[in-house]
Amino acid sequence: MKQPIFLLPVFQERIWGGEKLKTEFHYDIESNLTGECWAVSAHPNGQSTVSDGPIKGKTLERLWSENRELFGSLEGEVFPLLTKILDANNDLSVQVHPNDEYANKNENGELGKTECWYVINCEENAEIIFGHNAISTEQFVEMINNNEWNDLLHRIKVKPGDFFYVPSGTIHALCSGVLILETQQSSDTTYRVYDYDRVDQQGNKRDLHIKKSIDVTTIPHRNISVKPITEEMTGGTITTFIQSEYFSVYKWDIKTAATFTQDKPFLIGSVISGTGEIVTDEGSYSFEKGSHFILPSGLGEFHIEGSAEMIISHP
Repeated sequence: MKQPIFLLPVFQERIWGGEKLKTEFHYDIESNLTGECWAVSAHPNGQSTVSDGPIKGKTLERLWSENRELFGSLEGEVFPLLTKILDANNDLSVQVHPNDEYANKNENGELGKTECWYVINCEENAEIIFGHNAISTEQFVEMINNNEWNDLLHRIKVKPGDFFYVPSGTIHALCSGVLILETQQSSDTTYRVYDYDRVDQQGNKRDLHIKKSIDVTTIPHRNISVKPITEEMTGGTITTFIQSEYFSVYKWDIKTAATFTQDKPFLIGSVISGTGEIVTDEGSYSFEKGSHFILPSGLGEFHIEGSAEMIISHP
């Protein structure tokens, strides 16, 4: 199959969600509390489906199980990655994710969750919580028990174009006014440490997972610095953000037209601005801001024509 596979996202309401997925990406959504666009997902809690072409309507999970040739020589029972866009209209809970070993043992065989964030847009002086200031498990527990959140949590100001690598075990939270694209392992396991004593529409506080959070949090916090590398190419630039054991993530900034060779098991693409066309041996396929696609194994050489920014990833 020498053509891109375009996917329809799944949208998730969240207590902290907003309207930016409607107003900035022009998705047809009724809810004003949409927090997450699960753009490329084979996870059972939200499955992307093929939007057109000969396999229209198939879920990504079915493609993975029935058409494995599209994904090269990759093995494994589950599609490994999940791409989201998150609209943090309000602060997210302070949370942490387990690694593969802990999740497999304690969450019915689920994968762990290492993730990364590209800041698409944010309000002036917007922040994230990234890491903590405890130097021992005892101090970490004591500060939680004493509600010393201002002293425990480490805050960072962010701006559009920032990139953060968030390994499992990292205390983190998006704060209000931040719009990101997230690339992560295909997992939906989140342990809440703190939720600002908020209540939902029924007046109930959301569950916290203090014991599991203590089990999995990296103490002391380890900050893995990311040093993006930008390379000029004919027709645009490629910025390499991260190449880790779980995923590699890039930004393609297409100015006019650029030529690529698809030599990975597959590529995931999300268009964060602009319009254009992907041209392969089989035809020309248009995209716009908010389009999400997979470039399958064996696609070979292809061209992107137009003016666009994309976040690209692969396992």
